[in-house]
Amino acid sequence: MITIFIDADACPVKDETYKVAARYGLKTFVVSNSFIQIPKSPIIERMIVDAGPDIADDWIAEQAVTGDIVITNDIPLAGRVLAKDAHAIAPNGRAFTPDSIGAALAQRALMEHIRSTGEITGGPPPFSQSDRSKFLQTLDQVVTKEKRRPR
Repeated sequence: MITIFIDADACPVKDETYKVAARYGLKTFVVSNSFIQIPKSPIIERMIVDAGPDIADDWIAEQAVTGDIVITNDIPLAGRVLAKDAHAIAPNGRAFTPDSIGAALAQRALMEHIRSTGEITGGPPPFSQSDRSKFLQTLDQVVTKEKRRPR
């Protein structure tokens, strides 16, 4: 059984994830360190963790197993779940893969270093409708692929 975990603080695609989860009947955990409204559904569960750096990420990484899907912008978390043979998808529809995670981690480290020198980097582009569409397409593809995977 595939489980979806949403790294929910500041996640712009929770509603889209709920719809896909309902379509496929997938248990979904909405993980945050504060209360987040969720739909009333037996397959969607809110998990409030303690406040603090990486507490939600740690909980997700501990729970995720082979074939699960994690929705996150957090590159280190994506790397942790990929190491467990789970899937990681960013809200903009970018699927992290074992082949791409090294470069993503390196770029993240480089950008942190540049910011630490006082350089203003401008941040990511605004979240768009095309990002939302790409996310839905990627999530659907990953679920379909995982459902076909031999157990």
